[in-house]
Amino acid sequence: MANTLLIEGTFEELSEELAVYIDGLSQSSVQSEIAPLLKDGNKVDALKKIVTASSALNSAPEREFVAAYNLLVHLVHQSGSPDIFLPKLCQNVSAPITSSPNNATGLALNVLSTIFNTLSPEQESRYHVLLAILKIVRNNSTFDQLTPQLAQLESWLDAWNMDAADQRKLYLAVSDVATEASEDEQAYQYLLKALRTAQSQEDASSEEARSLSVRALKQALVSPSHFDFHDLTQLDSIQALRQSEPVWFELLEIFNAQQLDDFSDFNEANPDFLSKADLDTAALERKMRLLTLSSIAASASQSRTLPYDAITKALQIPAEDVEMWAIDAVRVGLVEGKLSQQEKTFLVHRATYRVFGENQWREVASRLDMWRSSLQGVLRVVRQEKENYIRDRENELRDAENRQTGNGYRPNKQYRNAVEVE
Repeated sequence: MANTLLIEGTFEELSEELAVYIDGLSQSSVQSEIAPLLKDGNKVDALKKIVTASSALNSAPEREFVAAYNLLVHLVHQSGSPDIFLPKLCQNVSAPITSSPNNATGLALNVLSTIFNTLSPEQESRYHVLLAILKIVRNNSTFDQLTPQLAQLESWLDAWNMDAADQRKLYLAVSDVATEASEDEQAYQYLLKALRTAQSQEDASSEEARSLSVRALKQALVSPSHFDFHDLTQLDSIQALRQSEPVWFELLEIFNAQQLDDFSDFNEANPDFLSKADLDTAALERKMRLLTLSSIAASASQSRTLPYDAITKALQIPAEDVEMWAIDAVRVGLVEGKLSQQEKTFLVHRATYRVFGENQWREVASRLDMWRSSLQGVLRVVRQEKENYIRDRENELRDAENRQTGNGYRPNKQYRNAVEVE
């Protein structure tokens, strides 16, 4: 919802007042410089001098800081050309506030929020104000103050009609803020949004896209809760790594669809890659074991039983550790099932398919056919029971009528006609 600043006075009077205030803070001569410009009606040049000198407001007493900047924001809007002044104004607000280091973040966000909300929703200037807000939030680790507004980010971008490069810049700024606040999942999701803006082949193959793609892949690998890599494989910039970064792409393919044996082969073929990429081999092995268990559980979904021996072999673990790994896989949501210590099997109730290809579609079709046959059988039973009920009811009514007739009761014709009409 847009805010409105209610400030009394003409543009000339308020400009003079603010210039005098700035001169008092910085021993400058803004008032004398703008006086002839205002006399000639040159509002824009007069305001340029005020905005340029407005960095002095950061030394204003805390109780006067917001009011002084609100007056300047009002003058900027009154100029008729706010886009000329807003970049410099946002830059000054984002600079250190020397008069109140303890409350500087709140003061700066207060002013920038006022600037943002006094602009109409479709004005592109909001984009630059939002970047300034993100800069302050990132430097001061106040991501929680930003989170409620992120739900509107897509609609804002649509209203501003920003090109792909500007959208990418904003998404990356949000991702960086989330990273600083240790909000890893949020940071990853906005990094993916940034990568999705690279829609042309040229953009997807650019150096920036390559760097961001490797960064996203690395974040997905190190995340202890991220096990689905399809969100990466669908991106054009990630597919471009097949040529520019073949080793990274091979690692992605392993975590997307392959098993622990393939990861071991990768490490043998690239012995220094993980350490140079600052990746924890032990953590990746753990994730790969869980993914492998998910794969073999999915392949056993027809019989629904997975022997302990099969888990031991696939995960390359001692037999006594099978249950621990199965419980871990259940805990992270990859599988659901029941362990049988007596039969040494894992009864699979549900397993996550890492790759959904032709075989999986056949399995889905087979299950749908089974469900259809089962439902058709249920429908036949329901129909038969309905027919039996109707037949039995008719027989009961007939018997009742016969009993009445047999007892000598015979309604006259007039009464029978009345009953039939009813």
